[in-house]
Amino acid sequence: MNFIIAIVFSLLSLNLNPPKLIKGKVVSIADGDTFTILTEDKEQVKIRLYGVDCPEKKQDFGTKAKQFTSNLCFGKAVNAQVKNNDRYGRKIALVILPDGRIVNKELLTAGMAWHYKHYDKSEEFALLELKAKKSKIGIWSAPNPVAPWDFRKDGKTAKTSNYKKKIVQRCSGTTAAGSPCKHNATQGGRCWQHRM
Repeated sequence: MNFIIAIVFSLLSLNLNPPKLIKGKVVSIADGDTFTILTEDKEQVKIRLYGVDCPEKKQDFGTKAKQFTSNLCFGKAVNAQVKNNDRYGRKIALVILPDGRIVNKELLTAGMAWHYKHYDKSEEFALLELKAKKSKIGIWSAPNPVAPWDFRKDGKTAKTSNYKKKIVQRCSGTTAAGSPCKHNATQGGRCWQHRM
């Protein structure tokens, strides 16, 4: 009898709660993988898509990924299966469209997102990314796509095909005290104070 009671308590102690479901209308799109839904209770909930990472706004395809997500779900009633919260308080979720498609998968299929393998080990997501990569669609059409986590880690200075690091030249003039000028050069290698 004690054995049966121990099994029952063991089963009850397991976390058998299904993911929390939030229903609402998509009212704003922050970027390709983050948007806000308005629930029936008029609560705004910020959603971060689970298992995918879209290009940052300043990266190649950042704007296209945001537009793709907007075309898929803006103004539509969606169901968000919340897996957990991130450090910014956003709900990390799989988002289901009214027609049953899953936004997370659609982004991977269209080549508008990377599979975020650091947080998701799904073989299905990995295969969707691989298929898009082999087809060279979306981000995979660029010669050297930079993953958003690398772009963020490099302080948004990672090279992308449309991004050129601005080279700043310092003024070659000297101050009245004889120390080098700290202003940026404009014309002829000198700042506005030392051009005369």
